[in-house]
Amino acid sequence: MYEKRFLADAIERSAETAVDRRRLLTLTGLAGAGAAAAAFLPAAAASADTGGVSDGAVLNFALNLEYLEAEFYLRAAYGEGLSDSMTSGKGDRGHVSGGHTVPFRSKLVKNYAHEIAKDEKQHVEFLRAALGSAKVARPSISLDAAFTAAAVAAGVIKKGQKFDAFANDTTFLLAAFIFEDVGVTAYKGAAPLITNKTYLGAAAGILAVEAYHAGLIRGALYEQGFQTPSVFDTVQKISNARDSLDGRGDDDQGIGSRSYSNIVPTDGNSIAFGRTTGQVLNIVYLNPGRVSKGGFFPNGVNGAIRTSA
Repeated sequence: MYEKRFLADAIERSAETAVDRRRLLTLTGLAGAGAAAAAFLPAAAASADTGGVSDGAVLNFALNLEYLEAEFYLRAAYGEGLSDSMTSGKGDRGHVSGGHTVPFRSKLVKNYAHEIAKDEKQHVEFLRAALGSAKVARPSISLDAAFTAAAVAAGVIKKGQKFDAFANDTTFLLAAFIFEDVGVTAYKGAAPLITNKTYLGAAAGILAVEAYHAGLIRGALYEQGFQTPSVFDTVQKISNARDSLDGRGDDDQGIGSRSYSNIVPTDGNSIAFGRTTGQVLNIVYLNPGRVSKGGFFPNGVNGAIRTSA
């Protein structure tokens, strides 16, 4: 009975509601200036009943991110991504470019990769089940050109060089660092947009898992920094690049140095910060402007929420 009610609620509040259609018109620039302004009111002042984004749209936004993480980790751990049966849905189903099994030297890092791959696959399964017929398809995903573009933008490599996220333990961890920190801040930022308590509880549970992942990756990189000091500098460059993409704030943080650790990035009250959906898209699109595609999603994400801040 509980599962039937959960799925019924998810479909009722799906991306096919009138609210989401209005949101989509706004985000694609087809609505008037007044509607566009209303679409970006603070989350606390908006709800699915007053013109804000619906819970279904938020879950579909999260599903796009989970598709990206699952494809990355599954390829790194097993050499293949999601099955076709787990990528169908509304919108254009895209191709995934890049990715291969990482030749792990560390049993520790290999075990981490396998565990996280399983978690991310199950997140995709859960969200797809919760959304039912309203779920979006997996969009086109770049795991080769996008990582190289991100590394060049961060100053990790020079233009003309290639960054293979699947080359070894360290490149894998650096790539994972990009995704996990963004995932945590995405769920934290999306929480105020969710009105259904069942969904909010589920999102909080996924946020906790992503935070565990992020801490694990940050800790593994910190340990590697003692063996290869340049790791500290590389991580900081990636953190600075994310900050340059998501706005004027300086919330993003590296992992510290040999003299101090910073495994948990928090504010002055030791509270994790969040990002708006637009800021998250700025990072995964690798563009500080207002765009609807690019970077890891060459053709954009699927669903009503698809334009960066």
